[in-house]
Amino acid sequence: MKKYVPTIGLEIHAELKTRTKMFCDSKNDPDEERPNVNICPICMGHPGTLPVINKQAVKHVIKMGQAVGGTIANFTEFDRKNYFYPDIPKGYQISQYKYPLVSGGSLHGVQLTRIHLEEDTARSTHDTGTESLVDFNRAGLPLMELVTEPVIHSAEEASAFARELQLLLQYLGAGDANMEKGEMRVEANISIAPEGSKTFGTKVEVKNINSFKAVEKAIAYEIERHTAMLEAGEKIIQETRGWDETKEETFSQRVKEDSHDYRYFPEPDLPKIYVSEIPEFAPEKIKAELGELPWERRERLTKELGLRSEDAEVYVRNKEWGDYFEAVVEKLKKEGDEKKLVATLSNYINSDLASLVKNNPKRWADAKIDADSFAELISMTAANKVSSRGAKEILKVMFEKGGSPEKISSELGLAQQSGEETLMPIVKKVIENNPTVVADFKSGKAASLQYLLGQAMKESRGSGNPEVLKKLLTEVLSK
Repeated sequence: MKKYVPTIGLEIHAELKTRTKMFCDSKNDPDEERPNVNICPICMGHPGTLPVINKQAVKHVIKMGQAVGGTIANFTEFDRKNYFYPDIPKGYQISQYKYPLVSGGSLHGVQLTRIHLEEDTARSTHDTGTESLVDFNRAGLPLMELVTEPVIHSAEEASAFARELQLLLQYLGAGDANMEKGEMRVEANISIAPEGSKTFGTKVEVKNINSFKAVEKAIAYEIERHTAMLEAGEKIIQETRGWDETKEETFSQRVKEDSHDYRYFPEPDLPKIYVSEIPEFAPEKIKAELGELPWERRERLTKELGLRSEDAEVYVRNKEWGDYFEAVVEKLKKEGDEKKLVATLSNYINSDLASLVKNNPKRWADAKIDADSFAELISMTAANKVSSRGAKEILKVMFEKGGSPEKISSELGLAQQSGEETLMPIVKKVIENNPTVVADFKSGKAASLQYLLGQAMKESRGSGNPEVLKKLLTEVLSK
């Protein structure tokens, strides 16, 4: 069997976050569930209506271009992309063809071809019996399209790129890119060729993939399908295919169109754009508004704060958690060993707090723990005022009700006890109640000591200093 090399290029559409649609004043509300309420004569394609360009949408794409190191066009224009389908009320889509807003750049190690602006189509529903329904709320929403070079060679690499793009959109405030809501859709162009070949194989496009897992599965499926066809001596045809999530396979939709099939020509109802003539699009102003980008935060968290890459990734990918983590870090900076405190904090957030959020019906935003209180709790554990187990109990109360960790510790009797005279009765009781384990320890089973320590911590309700308890246990058992 020959070895084949896959080549993948992605086209990703993402709805942009603006007050209104791309070319009219209808509301841009992706959460609207009532059909056909955010519409007007312009986005419905009524004769005699004139579109107006949404400046905020243009700015979002320019910021994207700056972030990925692309070339921002000075001259750009919109075009008519002609095709007939029920979700295109005008019979054409306003898009960009010859003069995109952004050319080149790279993201996550993948070279980009272009980033341009267009309007979204309406939403079609085909599972309502014998008729199809069309909801025009989405028609005309500002839609960014990003096209990569065909330089991706695996399904995993494609999925990783799409995740990084989603992050960038969210960090820039350009869009939420929620794939479940259809706010970001991935199209993959896939071909395979024998290893060493200097040409690409026949390209097949898989459209409208709406989850990262589906991106991986659809591409992997196509690579396997192409390989099987070539091995059987069959010819691959250039076509557009869909992804069936239930069957986990692609299916043919139509023969792939080429650009000339769309009969592009400049949109006569919209003015040309000269970016340099618009003061708020000046490069220095756009750059100042970018803020910290995902890869910059990733590097800072690992290098400056010493976080493990896995922990840093949690805070980069969940911006809300990352912002909270850093707010607590700011409160801890006045303490002694900052990196040790930060590591302890990260452990509590990623294990204990994450577990509380996961197992609690309330949203993370409803949690009662403010940054000052969490910092105080971490400082208390570092100063041995509470044990690790006690801190977990305090954190649970703080999550549910808020409050000062010092006060909660006092009310629940969780202040860490280090006095030997206080802890010795607990040690003696545990030894007396576990004669078999004691015998195992004395016969050489060192692990038995850990069990006895756990029992002592339980007896002290988490307030005993584990180091002191271990020392006392060892001393008494050695007699």
